[in-house]
Amino acid sequence: MSFWRPNIDTRGRIIRGIMTVILAAAAFFALRKGIEWLAVILAISALVGLVETVRGWCLLRACKIKTRF
Repeated sequence: MSFWRPNIDTRGRIIRGIMTVILAAAAFFALRKGIEWLAVILAISALVGLVETVRGWCLLRACKIKTRF
C-alpha cells in the first residue's frame, strides 16, 4: 500500500522527533496546570508525531500536501 510507504528523509524524521518531544512536554505542563482538554489534544498530537518519526512517514505528505521537510 503506497499510502503508508515512508515518505520523509532523516532530516524530516529528526524535525518530527523534536516536535514530538516538545508536544509531549507541553501536554505534561498543560496537565499539571489542570487544562486536561489541552493536555489530551497535545498528547494525541505527540503520538502522531511519534508514529511519523518511527515510520519515516508524514500524514500530510501522504495526503499530497507539500511540506518543507
